[in-house]
Amino acid sequence: MLRANTRARGFRTAAAVWNGIKCMVVISGPSGRQWPQARADTGTFDWRPVQFAVRIPSNAVEVSVGFGLEAVTGRVDLDDIRITVARTPPSDIPSPAPTRHRGHDLPRLRGAMVSPRSLRESDLATLGSEWNANLVRWQLVRSLRPGDSVQLDEWDRWLEEELRRLDAMLPALKRHGLLVALDLHSPPGGRGTEGWYSGSAAGLFSDAACQDRFVRAWEHMARRYKGCEVMWGFDLANEPVEDAWTGDVDDWRELAGRAARAIRAIDPDRTLIVEPPEWGGPDALRRFLPLHVSNVVYSVHLYLPHEFTHQGVDHPAAPLRNPGVVGTKHWDKAALRAALEPVVEFQKTWNVHIYIGEFSAVRWAPDGSAGRYLKDLIEIMEELGWDWTYHAFREWDGWSVEHDEDRSNRAPSPVPTDREKLLREWFGRNQKPAWRG
Repeated sequence: MLRANTRARGFRTAAAVWNGIKCMVVISGPSGRQWPQARADTGTFDWRPVQFAVRIPSNAVEVSVGFGLEAVTGRVDLDDIRITVARTPPSDIPSPAPTRHRGHDLPRLRGAMVSPRSLRESDLATLGSEWNANLVRWQLVRSLRPGDSVQLDEWDRWLEEELRRLDAMLPALKRHGLLVALDLHSPPGGRGTEGWYSGSAAGLFSDAACQDRFVRAWEHMARRYKGCEVMWGFDLANEPVEDAWTGDVDDWRELAGRAARAIRAIDPDRTLIVEPPEWGGPDALRRFLPLHVSNVVYSVHLYLPHEFTHQGVDHPAAPLRNPGVVGTKHWDKAALRAALEPVVEFQKTWNVHIYIGEFSAVRWAPDGSAGRYLKDLIEIMEELGWDWTYHAFREWDGWSVEHDEDRSNRAPSPVPTDREKLLREWFGRNQKPAWRG
């Protein structure tokens, strides 16, 4: 773990997410260099801690630590820097899986992520019957504001409400031939970044009670959906982040393994979906080991380069095109393929199946760039035989393929966009589950 106190004066939002205040570890090994780092605030602020945990691969040949500023002007002070070896590398290295578990007998699962709170059966009819998708990634997500209660009993009540919402939609999901990847988007205590909005330091990677509740919640869902043929798999936690890990509770691999074994004791066959820590990105698989549990599919999310896919989402930004230069790197289909190489390597090494749970680009990326980006990425995923869900269907209109490139136009396009046509072309190749008939 790396921890420091930081104070900053007078610098603006960094041009890229990796710029700004740098608290970074540089890892060199046979697969090249990796640069995991803490996410720090921008602007002006008084002393506050920054912390992150990083896994060092067993084949690393050199590791260094760096602090300072990158691609910004201003001043940052750092104090009380601490580097702690919190855990030695795990000794329980698994063997490659004897067979590659997919959890279904269809040629491919292709679909989209959905937001249940705004979802109607007519939306499922469009996605499943008209567009021919065969999978939804169903978010269990709770939107919180500062001051909202996030005590564990409140979390339990929220989860029950969300599961009832899903239960009510199961018949419609079945009618329209849609399997479900159940995504615990908001685990107890947050996925590792939110913490408690009440101001406590408790969280999924700092509080044992949150971790126990996480395991019990999955036991509850395993019992509830045992034998449910609509349910493809359980996505244990969305984009887990170990930055707040204290070292005296389970890290993500340990916690995921504990939850997986608890589910296996109830349902031996349910497919489990596991994302690596560090936001579920492709490169994180370089530093992650599979679980000692059967029937696991591994998942990553792809928004690379983030400055292109999220341009204008959080703050004004100059328009970026695809293919094109982002920062100092030219991004095109070959660059996307290279960015996914850690996932390919992980799949080959451990003989596991891959599911891309999220990928997208904002609709206002100029000159049809979003469509070109999605086309390249889908073609790569298809070549590799991976299942996938687009982010997102009828959620926020910034990701909507049913809206055109004009950001100011919040109404769906009267004619299908090129991005909608692209998804529907691939969905059109889907086969439906046998129970759909």
